Amino acid sequence: MSIGSARLGRVRVRRRAPGQLRPAWRQPLALVGIAIALGWVLVAIFAPLVAPDDPSAQGGLPFQSPTWSHPFGTDVLGRDILSRVVYGARVSLPLALLLVSIALVVGGTLGAVAGYFKSTWIDGLIMRLADLVFAFPAIVLALVVVAVLGRGLRNTVIAIAIVSWPQFARVARSLVLSIGDEEYVWASRLLGASSRRALVREVLPNIVGPLLVLATLDLGTAILLLASLSFLGLGAQPPTAEWGAMVADGTQYFQHWWVGSFAGLALFTAVLAFNFIGDSLRDYFDPTTTWKGP
Repeated sequence: MSIGSARLGRVRVRRRAPGQLRPAWRQPLALVGIAIALGWVLVAIFAPLVAPDDPSAQGGLPFQSPTWSHPFGTDVLGRDILSRVVYGARVSLPLALLLVSIALVVGGTLGAVAGYFKSTWIDGLIMRLADLVFAFPAIVLALVVVAVLGRGLRNTVIAIAIVSWPQFARVARSLVLSIGDEEYVWASRLLGASSRRALVREVLPNIVGPLLVLATLDLGTAILLLASLSFLGLGAQPPTAEWGAMVADGTQYFQHWWVGSFAGLALFTAVLAFNFIGDSLRDYFDPTTTWKGP
């Protein structure tokens, strides 16, 4: 028996049965990511029930260390940090989902159009716009946009969406270029389908999976960018409870470690969870994924 045959004998490729999850979703990292993300989603939804106090109420002593009454301590104004971290989830998670959805729809649509009409002025225009955005670091371009539009969470979402759509456009274009020459697409065109109909009915459903993976991974990046702009004072404005702004407050009072540490830990866990989910989604949608049987 050859070496290659021996290896094939040890590694068995199993196909997913109908209604059965691929092994990627049974991996520990996938389960941990889903558990953490679901936990934060539930915290954001039921924030009034989870938070012990009003996030803006100045009812405690300033800089009170973690105690039973204030498990995460209090900040410079005596506000309960646990309540502010809980309500911060209501700001970071929905806004990150919103801006990633905008970037996905805009970038995915433009990239699909550019790929389907390859080597035309439409393709050239869209890709040159994407290259123009890619020429600047994301955080720098976002700062410029927010400086032009003004401070605030709404303008922050617009700025991050502007700097995020090109990556979706490039991925969508490359996928369409590889799928556009498939036989079933040409068959649809030969049967009389218009370019738009073939794009919508035949091409777009086959690029949703990779774009969904990229969107899930980009959720963590979006949360970090939102926090970064708030950290710099351009995003959430006082007294809004937002994780990046809370970390910025903590940098002013290093001797009181709890002021910014718990908000930073919330950022870390949320970003890590979406990265784990994105990796699992990539394995789920990858038709070439193999795994070793027992």
